[in-house]
Amino acid sequence: MFSILKKEINSFFATTIGYLVIAVFLVLNGLFLWVFKGDFNILDNGFADLSAFFMFAPWIFVFLIPAVTMRSFSDETKQGTLELLVTKPINHLQIVLGKYFGALILVLMALLPSLLYVFTIYKLGNPEGNLDTGSILGSYLGLMFLAATYTAIGVFASILTDNQIVAFIGAVLLCFLIYFGFEGLSNYNIFGSAIPIEKLGMEWHYKSMSRGVIDTRDILYFLSVTTVFVILTQLKLKKQ
Repeated sequence: MFSILKKEINSFFATTIGYLVIAVFLVLNGLFLWVFKGDFNILDNGFADLSAFFMFAPWIFVFLIPAVTMRSFSDETKQGTLELLVTKPINHLQIVLGKYFGALILVLMALLPSLLYVFTIYKLGNPEGNLDTGSILGSYLGLMFLAATYTAIGVFASILTDNQIVAFIGAVLLCFLIYFGFEGLSNYNIFGSAIPIEKLGMEWHYKSMSRGVIDTRDILYFLSVTTVFVILTQLKLKKQ
């Protein structure tokens, strides 16, 4: 598994993909948080908090993570190297986990420099250091779990096709539906108040963690969805 993980990370940084992913995430967040006028601009709001960043980041991840994972298996299938990969002395789950953690590590590396925003907000507070630490820690933890789930979805979409563009679109659609879809359905009250359908979506659990209260139910939800898509990917690989 670790050889595949190392190969994935090396392949990301052997080309411009790894650097581009990190740059795009930081530049987009930086522009909307500090440069462009609007609701996300921290300086315009006048409050020393990062709620705008944690509100905007899931939207970027919806497109950024599928762009990272779209080549995981689709490229192997298209080039005919998938058969060679499964003949190695490792099982199917190890192959999937190697691909999965390789992509996830790259995403987390893109998230790491955003800690500079925390330092900036800390300095801008009046008095200095006046910020909600619990909410920030919970939001970062939520973002990491969100990234882990998005990555599992993206890897699963990649194994369904040998076309990277199709894998990208499929992953974006799945991530969008599972994150925003259930919240949208709950607004129409289709199933009545007896069924809290919004709790089936990632947005509800992410917002719950962003309040700074770490509930084991939220953690178990993200771990469960991630595990389901990893297993589905393994089963699809075994079938192929």
